[in-house]
Amino acid sequence: MFQRLLILLCLFTLPVQAEEVVASLSQNRVSITANFDGSDILIFGAVKRDAPTPEGPLDVIIAVSGPSEAVTVRRKDRRYGIWVNVDDVIIDNAPSFYAVSTTGPLETILSDADDLEHSISIPRAIQSIGTAFSTDNPKDFTDAIIRIRTQKRLYQMMPGGVELSEDTLFATSLSLPANLVEGDYTARIFLTRGGTVVDQYDTIIDVRKVGLERWIYNLAHERPLIYGLLSLFIAIVAGWAASAVFRYIRT
Repeated sequence: MFQRLLILLCLFTLPVQAEEVVASLSQNRVSITANFDGSDILIFGAVKRDAPTPEGPLDVIIAVSGPSEAVTVRRKDRRYGIWVNVDDVIIDNAPSFYAVSTTGPLETILSDADDLEHSISIPRAIQSIGTAFSTDNPKDFTDAIIRIRTQKRLYQMMPGGVELSEDTLFATSLSLPANLVEGDYTARIFLTRGGTVVDQYDTIIDVRKVGLERWIYNLAHERPLIYGLLSLFIAIVAGWAASAVFRYIRT
């Protein structure tokens, strides 16, 4: 009896979750075809409350990440009049795609401690533990991969990209580039107050090659010999056809 009473007291002392994310996406599946040139995804939702609205400004952070992979980053330097690779570092885990959309500047709506815990910002999403032992300037290599992938629109930072209405309804639109890696993309939605994450909602976006792209991808990975012979045959036929057209034009 005494043990049951203790359990009930513990339950009553548990904090009530005042705010909860309820969200959805305009599409949960992206099909990569031969003429795929990118896609836009609308992420929207609302804040469900089971208690009076807490004090302090409410902010929303939406982060979409693609499959992670190890990446080798090389640094070049000019030696004896030519540019050569002088150093290389393997980044342990870097998202192939990463986009962050927020209601405001990330540094003002998210504490460093919560960023460290949830790995929300782009630098925190990249795991480069091994670089600390392989180079004196590990941050330079992390900054390099961020710069390169930002130029290719694979890394996106959009402060103010989330529209929040009456501290309840929110929405943002993310642009997926054409050079996507197929796989499961994770969309994470965070509610923050005073820089602290108060709730999180996760969902999956399925990005897959379909049609001719799917067939070529499977052939290249599952039957590399046949893929190589077929590529050689197509190159020979294309070369012969171009030569025949050129001879016909000259005559």
